[in-house]
Amino acid sequence: MIELLDPTDLPRAREAGAVVAGILRTLKGRSTVGVNLMDIDRWAMTMITEAQALSCYVDYEPAFGHGPFGHYICTSVNDAVLHGRPYDYTLVDGDLLTLDIAVSVRGVVADSAISFIVGQARPTESVALIDATERALSAGIAAAGPGARVGDISHAIGSTLSRAGYPINTEFGGHGVGSTMHRDPHIPNTGRPGSGYRLRPGMLLALEPWVMADTADLIGDADGWTLRSATGCRTAHSEHTIAITSDGVEVLTRANGVQP
Repeated sequence: MIELLDPTDLPRAREAGAVVAGILRTLKGRSTVGVNLMDIDRWAMTMITEAQALSCYVDYEPAFGHGPFGHYICTSVNDAVLHGRPYDYTLVDGDLLTLDIAVSVRGVVADSAISFIVGQARPTESVALIDATERALSAGIAAAGPGARVGDISHAIGSTLSRAGYPINTEFGGHGVGSTMHRDPHIPNTGRPGSGYRLRPGMLLALEPWVMADTADLIGDADGWTLRSATGCRTAHSEHTIAITSDGVEVLTRANGVQP
């Protein structure tokens, strides 16, 4: 079901977006060589609690997962790209880390993800992957607005990723948010312009281009959640929550030093 927020709900959406952006900004700064993924999860739990927000993940139990997620943030490293369940792993120099978090503040959800390289090493492949997803995210945001269609966003994202030379998986993509984390419409990371649902003021959308270096195929971990590239190649994922307003688009989860 597609949910439309009343204009009076927008301040709560902004608050949720600011909480998510602030947590990601802080965690990016703390995610250094020698840090354990379980430390990141504990920090996320503390910050969510201090913000008087609610985690959208810890009790989440969708059909595509195995039991409740049980953690407060997704931590995906190197070949892991989506739904990375934190575990006992210590970050090393050059790791490509994706942090993905969603919280609810006073009944409204915001969802965002960032990918970045840990430490001083700058593997060329990792830099290119991250850059492609961030450019695709910017293109998707630019294509959104009242009267635009879901296919316009999908086409903008997909065109950017294809030009960068990456295969595209359409099983998982962007989605509506609102009072819950995953709502209609589904927003594939490639599509036909002019197709799909027409965007209306009051819609909150999470746009999330993600790519794997040399495959569009995923494999699942034994943890029942983490999705990895089928070839073991590196991956990247960028996500923002946006609000469709009568004037255009507002990016709710943008913060300096986190993402474009």
